[in-house]
Order: sequence, then C-alpha cells, then structure tokens
Amino acid sequence: MTKATTRRNWLLAGVAAVAALAGVEFATRRFSTQEASPEALKQLWSTEFDTPGGEKLSFQSLQGKPLVLNFWATWCPPCVEEMPLLERFYQQHAANGWHVVGVAIDQPSQVKRFLGQNSISYPTALGGLGGTDLLKSLGNAQAALPFTVVLDAQGTVKMQKLGKLTEKEINSWL
Repeated sequence: MTKATTRRNWLLAGVAAVAALAGVEFATRRFSTQEASPEALKQLWSTEFDTPGGEKLSFQSLQGKPLVLNFWATWCPPCVEEMPLLERFYQQHAANGWHVVGVAIDQPSQVKRFLGQNSISYPTALGGLGGTDLLKSLGNAQAALPFTVVLDAQGTVKMQKLGKLTEKEINSWL
C-alpha cells in the first residue's frame, strides 16, 4: 500500500466516523423530549378543544385524575398502530379513575371519518394547531407524532414518550 492510499483510507475512516457521530446526535435530538414546564402544565389544565361530536372537552374537568394524553394523526402509521393498546388500557383502567384522551393533530373531517371506521371509546380532542402548540409546550419541540404524556392524579408528568408505545411501557404506568 502506498502512503497516498493509506492517507486516503484514514481520511475516509475519519469522515465515516464524523458522519456516524452526526447521525447519532440527530437521532438523539429527534427522539428526545424536554421536561414540561410548570407554565405548560398550567396551560394544559386551562385548555379546551372541540370533539368530533361538536362538544367541548375541557382538560380542567380531568384535573386530579391520572391522565394519558396521546397526540396522534390519521396519516401517522405508528399512531394508528398504538391505538388498540391505548383502547385496551382505557377499557381496563377507566373504572380505576384513569383517563385517556387522544388529541388529533389532523383535519376534523379526517378524524371523524377515521373514528367512524375504528372503535375508539376514549375521548378525542380536535387539536389542530392549538394541539401542536400544546404538545410542543409539553416537551416535544419537534412536534413529531405519536407523542404521549402520562400525568398522575397530582398533575405531575410521570412519562413522556415520543414514538410508538409498547405494551410494556403502557403496563409501567400502573
């Protein structure tokens, strides 16, 4: 091997290492969340959204109870894939005081059509741009979906998850 070939190989290895580190940094930032501020939680409890049925859903009415907020959209495959897990959790634990609310970051017509074709019994809020602002304030700066926040009865954030939930994660809420 010539000196030029050796030098080129080292240079390529260095470039590859820098690219790999950049990829790790990007992935870390992409799937990380920040802590929700006290102001964000105060905003949450004063938030009110329309529902697909035309009623108002006030988060203030859910204060003092354990709450799962799941931000989703009809066009988001991981969001749709985790919904049966959330539905099962809701069915099994609603009698114990747990609330689950889906906050749809989507067009109301798409949400209504989706819910008409899928059996979801937990309440759904039509979040729109206000929902996007809320999920950002709760620690999801990228506004990526799905995003789930679990709060205890005292309103303390117990978990934030950016990405698709697993059954193991859901069981850990109890």
